[in-house]
Amino acid sequence: MPTIALDSFDLKILEILQSQGRLSNLELADRIGLSPSPCLRRVKRLEEEGVIEGYSAKVSRSKVGMGVTVFVAVGLERHREEEAERFRRAVVRLPQVVRCHAISGEADFLLEIVVSDLNQYSEFVLKRLRRIPGVKDLHSSFALETMKSTTAIPLPGPEA
Repeated sequence: MPTIALDSFDLKILEILQSQGRLSNLELADRIGLSPSPCLRRVKRLEEEGVIEGYSAKVSRSKVGMGVTVFVAVGLERHREEEAERFRRAVVRLPQVVRCHAISGEADFLLEIVVSDLNQYSEFVLKRLRRIPGVKDLHSSFALETMKSTTAIPLPGPEA
Protein backbone atom coordinates (compact mmCIF):
# COMPACT_ATOMS: atom_id res chain seq x y z
CA MET A 1 0.00 0.00 0.00
CA PRO A 2 1.52 3.34 -1.01
CA THR A 3 2.20 5.93 1.63
CA ILE A 4 0.38 9.25 1.58
CA ALA A 5 2.38 12.47 1.10
CA LEU A 6 2.15 14.44 4.34
CA ASP A 7 3.33 18.00 4.84
CA SER A 8 4.26 19.67 8.13
CA PHE A 9 0.65 20.74 8.84
CA ASP A 10 -0.63 17.19 8.28
CA LEU A 11 2.03 15.80 10.61
CA LYS A 12 1.17 18.38 13.30
CA ILE A 13 -2.52 17.46 13.00
CA LEU A 14 -1.72 13.77 13.38
CA GLU A 15 0.65 14.33 16.29
CA ILE A 16 -1.91 16.37 18.22
CA LEU A 17 -4.91 14.15 17.44
CA GLN A 18 -3.02 11.02 18.53
CA SER A 19 -2.85 12.36 22.07
CA GLN A 20 -5.86 14.69 22.14
CA GLY A 21 -8.48 13.28 19.80
CA ARG A 22 -11.29 15.28 21.37
CA LEU A 23 -9.94 18.73 20.51
CA SER A 24 -12.41 20.92 18.65
CA ASN A 25 -11.46 21.96 15.13
CA LEU A 26 -11.07 25.53 16.41
CA GLU A 27 -8.58 24.43 19.10
CA LEU A 28 -6.71 22.19 16.65
CA ALA A 29 -6.48 24.97 14.04
CA ASP A 30 -5.14 27.37 16.65
CA ARG A 31 -2.51 24.86 17.84
CA ILE A 32 -1.14 24.20 14.35
CA GLY A 33 -1.36 27.76 13.06
CA LEU A 34 -4.09 27.42 10.44
CA SER A 35 -7.53 28.95 10.19
CA PRO A 36 -10.42 26.57 11.00
CA SER A 37 -11.66 25.93 7.43
CA PRO A 38 -8.34 24.68 5.95
CA CYS A 39 -7.67 22.73 9.13
CA LEU A 40 -11.01 20.95 8.86
CA ARG A 41 -10.42 20.21 5.16
CA ARG A 42 -7.07 18.63 6.03
CA VAL A 43 -8.56 16.47 8.80
CA LYS A 44 -11.37 15.31 6.46
CA ARG A 45 -8.81 14.49 3.75
CA LEU A 46 -6.71 12.50 6.23
CA GLU A 47 -9.84 10.59 7.26
CA GLU A 48 -10.93 9.95 3.65
CA GLU A 49 -7.46 8.74 2.66
CA GLY A 50 -7.42 6.33 5.59
CA VAL A 51 -4.51 7.99 7.38
CA ILE A 52 -6.85 8.64 10.32
CA GLU A 53 -8.64 5.33 10.75
CA GLY A 54 -11.03 6.40 13.51
CA TYR A 55 -11.37 7.82 17.01
CA SER A 56 -11.83 6.02 20.31
CA ALA A 57 -11.65 6.35 24.08
CA LYS A 58 -8.78 4.69 25.93
CA VAL A 59 -10.39 2.62 28.69
CA SER A 60 -8.53 1.50 31.82
CA ARG A 61 -8.49 -2.30 31.68
CA SER A 62 -8.08 -2.71 35.43
CA LYS A 63 -10.81 -0.22 36.34
CA VAL A 64 -13.38 -2.15 34.31
CA GLY A 65 -12.29 -5.49 35.76
CA MET A 66 -10.21 -6.71 32.80
CA GLY A 67 -6.82 -6.59 34.50
CA VAL A 68 -5.14 -9.68 33.06
CA THR A 69 -3.26 -9.32 29.76
CA VAL A 70 -1.87 -12.42 28.09
CA PHE A 71 0.30 -12.67 25.00
CA VAL A 72 -0.25 -15.96 23.21
CA ALA A 73 1.97 -17.33 20.46
CA VAL A 74 -0.13 -19.63 18.27
CA GLY A 75 1.27 -22.29 15.98
CA LEU A 76 -0.88 -23.82 13.26
CA GLU A 77 -0.76 -27.48 12.21
CA ARG A 78 -0.12 -26.70 8.55
CA HIS A 79 1.20 -23.63 6.82
CA ARG A 80 -1.47 -23.37 4.17
CA GLU A 81 -3.23 -20.12 3.37
CA GLU A 82 -6.72 -21.56 3.83
CA GLU A 83 -5.86 -22.72 7.36
CA ALA A 84 -4.38 -19.32 8.24
CA GLU A 85 -7.45 -17.56 6.82
CA ARG A 86 -9.79 -19.81 8.85
CA PHE A 87 -7.82 -18.88 11.98
CA ARG A 88 -7.99 -15.15 11.12
CA ARG A 89 -11.77 -15.29 10.65
CA ALA A 90 -12.23 -17.09 13.98
CA VAL A 91 -9.98 -14.72 15.93
CA VAL A 92 -11.62 -11.49 14.76
CA ARG A 93 -14.89 -12.73 16.29
CA LEU A 94 -13.34 -13.16 19.77
CA PRO A 95 -13.73 -9.97 21.85
CA GLN A 96 -11.05 -11.09 24.32
CA VAL A 97 -8.46 -10.83 21.52
CA VAL A 98 -7.62 -7.14 21.29
CA ARG A 99 -4.71 -7.54 18.86
CA CYS A 100 -3.63 -10.28 16.48
CA HIS A 101 -0.47 -10.24 14.39
CA ALA A 102 0.76 -12.74 11.81
CA ILE A 103 4.42 -13.14 12.73
CA SER A 104 7.62 -14.78 11.57
CA GLY A 105 9.60 -17.18 13.69
CA GLU A 106 8.50 -20.26 15.60
CA ALA A 107 4.85 -19.21 15.94
CA ASP A 108 2.43 -18.16 13.23
CA PHE A 109 0.37 -15.59 15.15
CA LEU A 110 0.78 -13.47 18.27
CA LEU A 111 -2.40 -12.57 20.14
CA GLU A 112 -2.94 -10.03 22.89
CA ILE A 113 -5.79 -11.24 25.06
CA VAL A 114 -7.55 -9.33 27.83
CA VAL A 115 -9.56 -11.14 30.52
CA SER A 116 -10.69 -10.53 34.09
CA ASP A 117 -8.74 -13.32 35.81
CA LEU A 118 -6.90 -16.63 35.34
CA ASN A 119 -10.10 -18.65 35.51
CA GLN A 120 -11.58 -16.67 32.64
CA TYR A 121 -8.35 -17.10 30.67
CA SER A 122 -8.36 -20.85 31.28
CA GLU A 123 -11.97 -21.12 30.13
CA PHE A 124 -11.23 -18.97 27.07
CA VAL A 125 -8.30 -21.18 26.03
CA LEU A 126 -10.05 -24.48 26.63
CA LYS A 127 -13.46 -23.61 25.20
CA ARG A 128 -12.60 -21.13 22.44
CA LEU A 129 -8.96 -20.84 21.37
CA ARG A 130 -7.97 -24.53 21.37
CA ARG A 131 -11.16 -25.39 19.49
CA ILE A 132 -10.28 -23.29 16.45
CA PRO A 133 -9.55 -25.80 13.67
CA GLY A 134 -5.86 -26.04 12.79
CA VAL A 135 -4.42 -24.77 16.09
CA LYS A 136 -1.42 -26.94 16.96
CA ASP A 137 0.08 -25.23 19.99
CA LEU A 138 -0.23 -22.22 22.26
CA HIS A 139 2.44 -20.54 24.38
CA SER A 140 1.16 -18.01 26.91
CA SER A 141 3.07 -15.17 28.54
CA PHE A 142 1.34 -13.09 31.21
CA ALA A 143 1.97 -9.37 31.51
CA LEU A 144 3.17 -8.63 35.04
CA GLU A 145 3.33 -4.86 34.65
CA THR A 146 2.66 -2.40 31.84
CA MET A 147 5.18 0.42 31.67
CA LYS A 148 3.89 1.91 28.43
CA SER A 149 0.61 1.61 26.60
CA THR A 150 -0.11 3.89 23.69
CA THR A 151 -1.83 3.85 20.36
CA ALA A 152 0.29 6.77 19.11
CA ILE A 153 2.84 5.93 16.44
CA PRO A 154 6.07 7.81 15.71
CA LEU A 155 5.55 10.08 12.74
CA PRO A 156 8.09 10.75 9.99
CA GLY A 157 9.46 14.20 9.27
CA PRO A 158 7.77 16.19 6.48
CA GLU A 159 8.76 15.21 2.97
CA ALA A 160 11.03 17.68 1.22
